Amino acid sequence: MNGQRSITIAGGGLAGLTLGIGLRQLGVPVTVHDAGAYPRHRVCGEFISGRGQASLDRLGLREPLMKAGARIAKSAAFFTERKPSTPWVLPEPALCLSRYKMDALLAAEFQAIGGVLVPNNRRQNFDIPEGNVRASGRRSQPVERGWRFFGLKVHARGVDLQTDLEMHFTRHGYVGLCRLDEDVVNVCGLFRSGTTQPNLATAWPSWLGGQAGSPLHERLAAAAFERTSFCAVAGIGLKPGKVVRQDELCVGDAISMIPPITGNGMSMAFESAEMAIEPLTAYSRGTMSWQNAAHEVRRRCDKAFANRLGAAAVLQAAMFNRLPRWFLLGLTSCWKGSWPILFRLTR
Repeated sequence: MNGQRSITIAGGGLAGLTLGIGLRQLGVPVTVHDAGAYPRHRVCGEFISGRGQASLDRLGLREPLMKAGARIAKSAAFFTERKPSTPWVLPEPALCLSRYKMDALLAAEFQAIGGVLVPNNRRQNFDIPEGNVRASGRRSQPVERGWRFFGLKVHARGVDLQTDLEMHFTRHGYVGLCRLDEDVVNVCGLFRSGTTQPNLATAWPSWLGGQAGSPLHERLAAAAFERTSFCAVAGIGLKPGKVVRQDELCVGDAISMIPPITGNGMSMAFESAEMAIEPLTAYSRGTMSWQNAAHEVRRRCDKAFANRLGAAAVLQAAMFNRLPRWFLLGLTSCWKGSWPILFRLTR
């Protein structure tokens, strides 16, 4: 294509497809490899909260997502196993859409503008780093400080939510509920265990359903679960990482996965993809070396994400310990300005 160098992206999730779309919009030849087929369900909170929405606007992707059924979320509430905190208005509205629909839309858009999508093809090791970008999701971490973290997700109908977004804390983690379109609620949880959990395919209702008598258990008591939407992921690592320390050029969760408690993971995928477009386009056109392009992408991502990853790590640790969690939730009930501050720190 006009003598331009091509870009190969390993991973066709939010970051990989968005990067591919942005590059194709500028005429860069791009091939995206993904381990799975399209569309499919993925473990995800399924709402975009933060600066990623501006990235979608600049890339012309927000309007197609809205036409696909995205909802606007304006309110949130937090629940312990015994009681809720005061509902509050989100400082900035979030955009809610299932990953099943979102991935299908992005994949179709990427191919419609000339991108090459290769599904069911797991590309792992790059013999030659130049021209290759890793967007293949989280970096597996089987054990972190003695704990094994794993995520579960399923869609449900017949769930009456108090607010658009709800976060429920359980004995072993937390579960987020997100109102989607067509009376569907996304139920997604992060949990930790000291041992492996081999029976998640059948035991997931006990993890996601909450303890008897809890607000979460009451929410889901009459729910009709769409069992074909169930998915799980293990080996989740939540230790903050810096891009400058990585040999490969990465975007999205391949950089560092932000704790789901923040609700900022999807946003970071879109943000990092947008930040990589300009340097990679310059490389493709021969006006910047690969080394300089990769360095610029890493610099931009570290500048944008370092502070929020640090704040998110502290928040994650607090939410997995009863006393700090009790203190934070009590603080939010007494001081309305506390959650907006935490919201900004993780964005």
